[in-house]
Order: sequence, then C-alpha cells, then structure tokens
Amino acid sequence: MIKINEKLKPADLGKKIEKLWELSAAKIHSIEKNYDTAKGSPVFTVKGKYTTRGWTEWTQGFQYGAAILQFDATGETGFLEIGRDRTLRFMAPHLTHMGVHDHGFNNVSTYGNLLRLLGEGRIEGSEWEKHFYELALKCSGAAQARRWTSIHDGTGYIYSFNGPQSLFADTMRSLRSLALGHRLGHVLMEEGDEKINLLRRLVEHAFNNGRYNVYYREGRDSYDLRGRTVHESIFNLNDGNYRCPSSQQGFSPFTTWTRGLAWVMCGYPEELEFLDTLDDAAFEEIGDRKEIEAMMLKAAEAACDFYIAHTPVDGVPYWDTGAPNLHKLGDCLNKPADPFNDHEPVDASAAAIAAQGLLRLGHWLQSKGKKKKGQRYWQAGLTVLDTIFDEPYLSFDKKHQGLLLHSVYHRPNGWDYIPPKRKVPCGESSMWGDYHVREAALYVQRIIRQEPYHTFFHTIGT
Repeated sequence: MIKINEKLKPADLGKKIEKLWELSAAKIHSIEKNYDTAKGSPVFTVKGKYTTRGWTEWTQGFQYGAAILQFDATGETGFLEIGRDRTLRFMAPHLTHMGVHDHGFNNVSTYGNLLRLLGEGRIEGSEWEKHFYELALKCSGAAQARRWTSIHDGTGYIYSFNGPQSLFADTMRSLRSLALGHRLGHVLMEEGDEKINLLRRLVEHAFNNGRYNVYYREGRDSYDLRGRTVHESIFNLNDGNYRCPSSQQGFSPFTTWTRGLAWVMCGYPEELEFLDTLDDAAFEEIGDRKEIEAMMLKAAEAACDFYIAHTPVDGVPYWDTGAPNLHKLGDCLNKPADPFNDHEPVDASAAAIAAQGLLRLGHWLQSKGKKKKGQRYWQAGLTVLDTIFDEPYLSFDKKHQGLLLHSVYHRPNGWDYIPPKRKVPCGESSMWGDYHVREAALYVQRIIRQEPYHTFFHTIGT
C-alpha cells in the first residue's frame, strides 16, 4: 500500500520539476536530431535509444506533444516551433485514422495543446490557424466516435483496434477527443444525415467501460475485487451480449494490468472536470447529469482506491498486480518498488498516468466540498510524483533518450529490452511514459505558480 505523505506540498516538488524540464529539453533535441521518422513513430527505448514497434501508430502525438508541453512549461520558443511544425507536417493522417481508438492520445496532445495555448494567449496565431486546429479536433472526435459497437441494451462503446468485439480500458483517456469535438459544436454525420451526439457517445462509452472493465465487489465473479480492472471486455457481436474479460498486455483476465488501471484512473476524473463546464441543456439528450456524474465518480474512486492499496509504498506499481513471480519478492507492497529485481518489472509509466488521475480526482472532490476524501487522493498523487521525479526513475543520463525510466510496453509478447545480466526489463523508457511525466509536471507547476488550472479543454470552444 502506498505510504501517503500527508505533509507533501506541490511547492516541495518545485526543484525536481525544474530539473525534469532541464533533462527533458536535451532528450527532445536528441530524438529530433537522431531518430529516423521513416521507420515509424518512436515507441520505446532499447539501450537508451528510441525505436519503433509496429502495432498501431499511437505514440507520434506524444512525441510532438512533448515539445509543446516543454514550451508550455519553459517558454522556450524553439520547442513550440518543433511542435507546431511537426504537427502540421506529420499529424494529418491521424485525424481520419479509422483503424485505432487512440485519437485522444495523438490529436489532443498536438492540435489540442496548440489550440489551448492559443486560447490562453500564450502563443500568437491568426484566426485561420485557430480554425485549422478546431477543424482538426472536430474531425478527430467524429472519427473516434465512428468506431462504435452497439450492445444488447441499445448503448455501446468505442471499440479497440482488435475489432468490434473489443472494449479496451485504455480508451477512457482517449475520450478527450470526443469531448473537444462536442465542445466545438461538432457532431458525427451518419447515413441518412443522422446527427450523432458526441457527448452521448462519450458518456455511453464511459458507462460501459465502468460496467464491464471496472469491478466493484458486487458479486460479478470469483475475482470481483473493488477497483480491479481488466484490459479488455469481449462481446458477442451477434446479440450484443457481454461474454468475458480478456487481456492483451496484462498477465491474465483475472489480474490487473496496472497501466490499464492507470488509464481508467486518469480518464474518469478529467471527464468529470469536463462535465462541470457544460450547461444543463447539454444533458437533455443524454440523461440525468447527477446520475452520469455518480457513475464516473464510482469508477474513479474504485480504481484509485485499488491503486493505492495494491501498489508499493513509494507509489510505483509492478506491471501487473497478479504477475506470476511477485511472490518471489516477498512482501513487495510494504516496501519501495525495486526496478532492478530479478522477478517482475515495475511500470513507471503507469505511475505517471495514475498520479495525474489521483491529483485530478482529489482536486475535483475538494471543489465539491469533500475535503477529507479529496485530500487523500491529492496527497497520494503528490507522493507518487515525488518518487518518479527523481532517480532511479528520472533519467539523468545525457546519452539516454528517455526521460522516465523503467517503463514496460508488452510483457507477454516479450517486446521490452532486458539488459545484460538482468532477468527482467528495466532501465528503458516509453513515449507515453515520457509524455505523461511531463504532463504531470506541468500540472503541478501550474499549481505552484498559481497559473490557470491545466485541463485538456481549457479555453477551447469558449
């Protein structure tokens, strides 16, 4: 269980955040200078150098979005130009990519961040540039909403790249593309000019993700621990009925892959923040506002509670809570995680994502007057960041292109590099881990400096 530091304050992380941005700058420049984009998007490092792995193109937005976050945090215009130029040159195919569930990853991290900065007055741009980013986000939201499977009760979900039968936990974080499309007044046009409400699809997906991918100790099956998540739920396409849990990147359907858990933890709180910005008229077509909010809060609290209870004291999880060799580590939850052990890898990228979910949930609850409960999540988030904003997780090695070390991509497939004389993957980075540790740093930095609260939708569509 995480040993929550109740006395930790955002300002206490200030020096570590300053160092993070210093290290980050050099790593962005190294990738820009040395990575061959003709090979595909960089995904994770091998021996400290970024390489690719063909599955889907879901990390390019993190690559160029990282430069935009670097500018946001430091004001160094060179990084803005990298982000702006590469978004224009390389990101267009992602806007109409019909084969993935990753629109919120690729497009909100690039077009979305640029539009947000325009709205904040942080960057200058013409009215046409603003409309260009808005149009991109509208297309992305509609394309994401088009990947739709209807189920037995008339609701549905955004299906994963595995096919229409597959509901992924990851997609909770990608709902931000639908949120921005809706906020910009867009709809998905279907056959017969039917107008599909993007907010409805967002809410229905969140509902079904919470119903099938998150557990609540309500007697669902023999492994029904509150807050446990599965990576994937499988449906029968003939009748729309749920069939079984599954996992692509976790150990099993009956254990919790911790990065999937983290996507859930981060996705629900930020959508709760988004719902707060909508007027009551937006809910007339989709359902009761209080019931929708309660559904999202139930999933968010359960997942965050599970993470706190099933993660080592320093806040960094092992890659799966049921990984087969965890027992060889002894009482691993009551001591700091060991990224250099011989039995099971940790996943610091899950920690970076989860920390932001904890902070956002804590902040949201406190804004609703639930100070004590919210403070617990808030302090847990700061505790996790206090760990990963430093060695051995933050990469101080100037020759290593990664920023956040000890990230795991696909343990079952054996895609992660194992260094000589080691028995499990360690010491490597991922594009999503690096992006999310930067995003978490920016979030806290803005709190410290009393700058506008960081959300993916701030100033967009207003």
